[in-house]
Amino acid sequence: MTQSSAPSAGVDDRLPLRTKLAFGIGSAAESIALYSVSAFGLLFYNQVLGVPAHLAGLAISASLFLDALSDPIVGSWSDRTRSKLGRRHPYMYAAPIPIALSVYAIFNPPAGMDQTGLLIWFGVSVIMLRQAMTFFHTPHLALGAELSTQYIERSKVMAYNSFFAWAGAAFVTTIALRIFFPSTPEFPRGVLNPEPWPIFALAMAVAALVILFSSAWFTRDRIPFLPPPAKDEPGFSPAAFIKDVGRALTNANYAWLLVAYFFLSLMLGLRESLRMYTNTFYWGLNSEQLSLFIIGSFIGYASAFLIAPRLHGRVDKRRAMIASCFIYALIPPIPIVLGLMGWLTPDNPMLLPILITFAGIGNLTVSILQISVMSALADIADENELKHGVRQEGVLYSTRALAAKMDQAIGAALGGFVITAIQFPIKATPGEIAPAILNKLAFADGVLAAIPGLIAVIFYAQYKINRGKYEETRAALNARKAAAAPAPAE
Repeated sequence: MTQSSAPSAGVDDRLPLRTKLAFGIGSAAESIALYSVSAFGLLFYNQVLGVPAHLAGLAISASLFLDALSDPIVGSWSDRTRSKLGRRHPYMYAAPIPIALSVYAIFNPPAGMDQTGLLIWFGVSVIMLRQAMTFFHTPHLALGAELSTQYIERSKVMAYNSFFAWAGAAFVTTIALRIFFPSTPEFPRGVLNPEPWPIFALAMAVAALVILFSSAWFTRDRIPFLPPPAKDEPGFSPAAFIKDVGRALTNANYAWLLVAYFFLSLMLGLRESLRMYTNTFYWGLNSEQLSLFIIGSFIGYASAFLIAPRLHGRVDKRRAMIASCFIYALIPPIPIVLGLMGWLTPDNPMLLPILITFAGIGNLTVSILQISVMSALADIADENELKHGVRQEGVLYSTRALAAKMDQAIGAALGGFVITAIQFPIKATPGEIAPAILNKLAFADGVLAAIPGLIAVIFYAQYKINRGKYEETRAALNARKAAAAPAPAE
């Protein structure tokens, strides 16, 4: 079984800047839709609408579990799709409208609902969002992996992916805190104001819709250069899906990355669930102060955008993954640990610069980690093509997403249970919460969440593809394609 031949984008020349930008903005739109929910959904339903935190967390978890199960199916389906629009773009065109409608629905439950009704509305609408996003996210990541066969160019493509993912989240944070939820005399913590949520949701939905369509439209010119399914590869079926997943999971390097990402995502899910609570209630920051975190995050992600491809030219991706994961687990929580020790307090005039600085370090390292892993998955796709004769970017990226989302689901549920277990009050008033409760919140965010991140470091160390191994694999693939090419006519 051999892969059908097609002109290969990026084999001899670097990809056009236009292509990398068009691919990257798709990640911005994904972040706008998903970060709106992950950053504000639990807070909105718990603190604004009064739904118990552990139940709202379970609703988010349910959506992640179901989404995780659909990811590999969409990945396999995408890998085996034959159409005039290639393997990826049919799904990227179909997804934006359902995504936008779901974002709007999440923050606009019908008036008069009781807690049970609100919980059901939240769960169903988040499930709809994540299912719709799968049809864009999985093909979009697979598209990024197959845009280039070059070792460093792949890292550059994924650097655009990481940077624009940050840009989307930064856009949500800035717009939300500066425009929709500013501090007012009635609501010093603007995110607790119930009035602006519908218009905020509409703005995020429209922004996601426009940018998602733009990413699909402005990458369509690469379709002729992308690898099609193998000529003798059958279409999607349950049996084909099982075969695809089996091929992916038998790759030892891929398996180690999955296990590592499982633990990393547990840390990410827990931190993301608790971050807004910690900043709002433990540190006592208002909306305007929270919006300034964009400074540290911009410096972190912009630095990673520039550093990661150059780093991969000097250091194998494996070492970059190990170092960045280790730093990300330990450095960002330092201010919280100092707070628990009494050495950093909310009235410290340097509090905000300190928090922004450590957040910037965290953003730098997690971005380098993301770029390294995403680029490494494209190298694993080469290994699988050499072994099985087919390219499986869709399955490889989607199965990784499955592990991540199932673990983020655990993290989101754990975050909700932490809020409930420490008896954090519903519709709490900043400044009126018992110090013991705030310390328990900080411990969970700063100390407990770091443990799975350190475990992830151990498994990233098991990844074995280096630059030399990559070059051997590419040479073997090129030799196979040259041997299979028809002889020139005499």
